[in-house]
Amino acid sequence: MTEDTGPDDERWLVVNGRRWRRTDPSLPADLVSALTSHLGRGRSGVRRAQGDPDATSAARRRVDLAKHGLGERGPYWWDEPEGDRLRRAKEALAELEDLED
Repeated sequence: MTEDTGPDDERWLVVNGRRWRRTDPSLPADLVSALTSHLGRGRSGVRRAQGDPDATSAARRRVDLAKHGLGERGPYWWDEPEGDRLRRAKEALAELEDLED
């Protein structure tokens, strides 16, 4: 069940009592879409990699990079200037695109 978190609704999403950081709303839609695609591929990779430590590590790296790029991990996006947030997202995407599948 999704709940409102009050004045911090733009920052947090609560699902079944657990609070998750939302994606940085200042990021352009095309950048969010590309990062979200990598996030999905990383999550699928984690599921497929069961029992293979190297594949699991690589897939988790993809998830972590995507979530950092989206602002869902790392420094709180609302505490940083927009330019820094955009730069972090673009750098994460560039690194993700350089990864081998």
